[in-house]
Amino acid sequence: MAERNRPSGPRQERSVLTEILQPEERAVEQVVARYQRVSGAVTRFARTLAGNDELAVRVGAESASSDEEVVVDPAIFQAAYARRAPVTPDEVALASALHEVVHLVSTDLDERREVPAEWLGPEADIPDGTFDLLDAIRRTGGVQAEGLFFAVEDARQETQGLSAYPGARSVLTDLYRSALPQALADAGLMAQFTIACFVLVGGHADRDTMERRVHAKVAGALPDAQPFMDAAVDADDPWDVGTVAIQLLSVAKLHGLTGIEHGSETETQRKQREEAETAASTSNLDRLRLTTPILADRDSYERTRSAGQPRSAESFRQGESKVASQEATDQLIRVSTAPTIHLPTGQAGRLVVSDFPAAFGQLAPKGRATMQSLTKQWNLTQRHVTGELFPLFAANQRRGLQSGYDSGDLSPHAPLLLAGGLYDRMYERRAMRTRRSYAVSLLVDGSASMLQSRDRNSARDTRWGMTAATLGAWMLANLCDDLQIDFELAVFNRGFAAAVDDTEASYRRRKANATSELRRAQGSSADRLTQTVNHYLLKPFDRRWRTSEHLLAGFFQTISRQAESVKHARRNAAEAPPLAMFEKAANVDEFNVRHAADRLERLGANVRVLVVLADGMTRGSLSALARTVTQIEEAGTTVLGIGIGDDTVTRTYHRYAVVDRPDALTVAMVDGVRSALRRSLAMSGLDAWWVRAAAGVPNSQSTDIRRSA
Repeated sequence: MAERNRPSGPRQERSVLTEILQPEERAVEQVVARYQRVSGAVTRFARTLAGNDELAVRVGAESASSDEEVVVDPAIFQAAYARRAPVTPDEVALASALHEVVHLVSTDLDERREVPAEWLGPEADIPDGTFDLLDAIRRTGGVQAEGLFFAVEDARQETQGLSAYPGARSVLTDLYRSALPQALADAGLMAQFTIACFVLVGGHADRDTMERRVHAKVAGALPDAQPFMDAAVDADDPWDVGTVAIQLLSVAKLHGLTGIEHGSETETQRKQREEAETAASTSNLDRLRLTTPILADRDSYERTRSAGQPRSAESFRQGESKVASQEATDQLIRVSTAPTIHLPTGQAGRLVVSDFPAAFGQLAPKGRATMQSLTKQWNLTQRHVTGELFPLFAANQRRGLQSGYDSGDLSPHAPLLLAGGLYDRMYERRAMRTRRSYAVSLLVDGSASMLQSRDRNSARDTRWGMTAATLGAWMLANLCDDLQIDFELAVFNRGFAAAVDDTEASYRRRKANATSELRRAQGSSADRLTQTVNHYLLKPFDRRWRTSEHLLAGFFQTISRQAESVKHARRNAAEAPPLAMFEKAANVDEFNVRHAADRLERLGANVRVLVVLADGMTRGSLSALARTVTQIEEAGTTVLGIGIGDDTVTRTYHRYAVVDRPDALTVAMVDGVRSALRRSLAMSGLDAWWVRAAAGVPNSQSTDIRRSA
């Protein structure tokens, strides 16, 4: 982070962080999203600090540190965002990430040594053997010296590790100063002394300032403690900081800052009193500093170090807890990096966009055969749609190649044009494209209810909604491919998002592990992180139809032969497509519709048609969906809502169709798009074709196609 230009006085013109960020902006996925924007810089910093070009830095449910990677807990960032400090969210994201990485990379207290003689009195016996640093401090100075060590070591690492990043240090100073009054408000003498040591070693305030803020007895101890704190700033060995902690504890006892020892106090009672004082000091210090787990206390240090230990050579398999943590992390990052969709109502939400699972492609041969069978059963054909439109499209394309003067040959008057300086203008007119361009997008509801649509005239479960929609998508895809029209097919739903390489087994495992871990780490936020709004691109605009055809065919086989597909998934879950991704969770249609329209608009086509197939009401807001559709149409995209056995579309779409039979659904899709394209060729707009299309649909199909008033 570059050093910020800071005025000498308070920056009254800047809002405090809690005023900048609304509560929803402090949600964990938003916090991780800000970290992701600076993750590259943080990784480079960590590798330089550790001297390891292979070191990996990632976000995880718990902090961890090893020689191979450091894992940053997003709770560190959330704690920083809760401060009332005059800093920006992006500054906090980078500064708190660098702060945490410094501690995870720099902290290693496991080296074993003999207890230094200066830690003990002249008459004390030095314990035999070697000890790790924390054990040595506990044996000689007790829990109070240990608490001082963690405070001073925390500040020393920040001072030295961030010495080349004064901008990041200044952000931390703002965060600490904002929390200092509250941390000192109800702190005891030992707690105030510990806080003062942290602030002074870290260079976040001068001694005169701290002496005015703390109790008189604590202020009197600070001059005596200053030489030891100066030694801590220059120390390059944590054992030297241990020596400082022992010395600072002696100063605190000399000035009566620790609890009063009673002659009748037993050894157990003394230890209990010291532990209570240390716990209170740590609690008050944690209100001030950004608590890093590796330097919070002894138990937290051991958990953080053990969590980062590499897998043993005996077994290269990850344990269940590590698998869960990794999958929870992957899900958290996936949500945090998902695009944010903004609606005309002012609402915003994240949309997880991904490719459709590739495992469906293995069923493509069976799907093609089933598709041909159902086409005959439902008496569906393309009715020579391509043959009708192709000559018109060819003529339109040829018209775009004509120059402004003739049909392509250079004018006989070229010498005069050249002499008059008009040749360049003629050339520019020849280069202008006059033909219209086209794009069609089909958005299909992928909730579990679409697989179980009911015939209004029958009590039996017909399960044709998704089947007919997919067959119609197949016919539309071939129509657009023949006419060289850009085409996209997407499936949307709400639930745990499937990955492109998921099978039934991997999807269920990822979902179970991520859900349980996120519930433990994020509490009530877990449902929001796992029940996401999803947008699966089955055939994107930038992918050729022949490279996606097998996915659509395999998907068709899965949904049209559901009983067979379920049996296959149970017998061979490791290879079967992830059927569990179609959950019984209501969708939030407006976000998917807005995203599909945005993708259409980015193509820059003159004629854009968006077809939305759904069988029920959005879980969001009908008014939000209606306003979203209106905004899209005002931008020049024609939107058709097709309701499958449900008339909700009549309240949310200007152009809509309600169908109750599979043949009617496919006809509504293909004929609607065909008519839109045909009318556009005549350059007469798109308003009238829905009415004419309705007149050509037989009543026996129970289809209602109309344009609302």
